[in-house]
Amino acid sequence: MDKTQLTGLTTIIVLGASGDLAKKKTYPALFGLYRNGLLPEGTTIIGYARSSLSLQEFHSRLLDFAKLPNDQIKGQFMEFLKHCTYISGQYDKDEDYRRLNKAVEEAELTGEDGNKNRVFYMALPPSVFIPVAHGIKKNLYSAKGINRLIVEKPFGMDLESSRKLGRALAPLWKEEEVCLPFVPEKGITYRIDHYLGKEMVKNLLIIRFANVFFGAIWNRQSISNVQITFKEKIGTEGRGGYFDEFGIIRDVMQNHLLQILSIVAMERPLSLNSEDVRDEKVRVLRCIPPVKMDDVILGQYTKSEDGTKPGYLDDKTVPPGSNCPTFAAATLWINNERWEGVPFILKCGKALNEQKTEIRVQFQNVPGNVFKNAPRNELVIRVQPGEAVYMKMTNKLPGLSMDTVISELDLTYHRRFSELNIPDAYEALILDVLKGDHSNFVRNDELDAAWKVFTPILHQIDNEKINPVPYAYGTRGPEKLDEFVASYGFKRASEEYNWPGRQ
Repeated sequence: MDKTQLTGLTTIIVLGASGDLAKKKTYPALFGLYRNGLLPEGTTIIGYARSSLSLQEFHSRLLDFAKLPNDQIKGQFMEFLKHCTYISGQYDKDEDYRRLNKAVEEAELTGEDGNKNRVFYMALPPSVFIPVAHGIKKNLYSAKGINRLIVEKPFGMDLESSRKLGRALAPLWKEEEVCLPFVPEKGITYRIDHYLGKEMVKNLLIIRFANVFFGAIWNRQSISNVQITFKEKIGTEGRGGYFDEFGIIRDVMQNHLLQILSIVAMERPLSLNSEDVRDEKVRVLRCIPPVKMDDVILGQYTKSEDGTKPGYLDDKTVPPGSNCPTFAAATLWINNERWEGVPFILKCGKALNEQKTEIRVQFQNVPGNVFKNAPRNELVIRVQPGEAVYMKMTNKLPGLSMDTVISELDLTYHRRFSELNIPDAYEALILDVLKGDHSNFVRNDELDAAWKVFTPILHQIDNEKINPVPYAYGTRGPEKLDEFVASYGFKRASEEYNWPGRQ
């Protein structure tokens, strides 16, 4: 694999350190790496944000969001906080960045001579990506080590804004270059999509390419349709202003679900070299034509049927009369030899009946099946919660009859790997950055191909002010969803089935 492990003293600078993302995801992930001894020795973490906070106030905020199940872990967290400092400043003032740089240099004095590496984590809204990238390049760029920049999604609003962001970052932070030990990079950008760090998404490559029986049936001859589903039980919960700017397609479908699709559908890479893996993802994305409105359902949640949960428009942070979709289902087609004619149905929404992310591969009918009512086989990969892989199959109901029953071949992680801890996605991805492994990050041509799929439909939704279909908070989504999915060949089993591993 093409990796350049950070060696020498490393400083991690978290920009936007007082925000929700940093408190809920970035710092807990860094603590997880610290607990497991995976941060480079002597690492200092410096938070930077506009909020005027004392170090004690900042530490208290981090403590409020930390999950500390026992005194031992709480003690470790208090030790971790000793490595975390905080500087307040603006994102567009060189003098503030120079103060930040002085704090970084002081932290670097504690280490021995050698590389002085800096990792910049932009836990920021996209509106400040460009000024911050300029500010840190001008005032904080290390000439004595490796510089790495982590950029959080969303990467633009459409194809053109994404390209504009890429053009602004390209002169400062190179997409890739050959790196040898102890030879500084000019700077490499890591576009982070945390779904690529989830255990079951990373497992997709192994499921697909390390098992001969899946390789033989992974094509249009055997597979009828593929559904990739993301469901959240909560609504916008006071964050409607941010969400309304993007909508569910930009927030979830164009990045998380399309990334999963690319791994499900890609061809076997030449190797596990990060560029070989990403080459195949780009190739399959380029085979997907832009989504058409005829292949889309849009929904927006209203108050719950019992009246206890408010609707989207009841959120005071949402603009009055907004037609922003909180639910979307879209069918994508891959025009290549393997997948021609197989619908890939992406579904995502807020305020639904359950919390889950899963991949459901439904196979074709058994030709000439003598068991007329036997349902189709399905491979289900549960990404979260309760990670699992299970195959739904038809089995004989034990007894004297020849009645059939839906059963499963079940690999539920909490039972099979009960002694192992599944790392948080952000932990895995930050560790990849420290190792210099690009495999689970989004390359610029990959991002470009993804936006080409969705930009036309996004512009149509925005320009034509298309009204979403209402659905009640806590339901499965719009009423016509089942009809929509069935129109693309999905067949729901007539027999009742309950997966025993489901939590």
